[in-house]
Amino acid sequence: IHYHIRSGNAVFVKEYLDRGLIDFGVIYGPVDTAGYHAIKLPVRDTWGVLMRRDSPLASKEYITPQDLWDKPLIVSAQESDHWPMSRWMGKDPEELSVVATYNLVFNASLLLEEGLGYALCFDKLIHTEGTGLCFRPFSPPLEAPGYIVWKKYQIFSKAAGRFLQSVREKISDGTHGP
Repeated sequence: IHYHIRSGNAVFVKEYLDRGLIDFGVIYGPVDTAGYHAIKLPVRDTWGVLMRRDSPLASKEYITPQDLWDKPLIVSAQESDHWPMSRWMGKDPEELSVVATYNLVFNASLLLEEGLGYALCFDKLIHTEGTGLCFRPFSPPLEAPGYIVWKKYQIFSKAAGRFLQSVREKISDGTHGP
């Protein structure tokens, strides 16, 4: 079996699933159960802000919606109808100062290093230790469950079917390691 790992946001994953370019994807957040099957993973991720260590908000332990209302934001290029921040922020994306979007948070981190703004993202996507960047979680907290997803009515190769069976077994028996 050969694994080919691609990185992208949920839009990227769904597009690749729909086009038959990948068998499985991992997404965090709601799943369109009309088009996809999903297995909930035993992990969640936490939303927050990636920023420069010398940023005014870096001294805070948590970031509130009001902290961000007047800041230049860099956000994931997700479908606007399903933007997970709208309810948490208490504002529509059009009311915020979104200066850039990203499909990989690494690209956003390059803009942050140059002082462009604040990236809204999941924790632990960028290794910040020893860098000029830091991450602060949201308050109130905003978390997203993780899912392995695949297209409904997908016909799998023998290897892909075995992979799915193995994932189901590991999740059902509580074994989450290799």
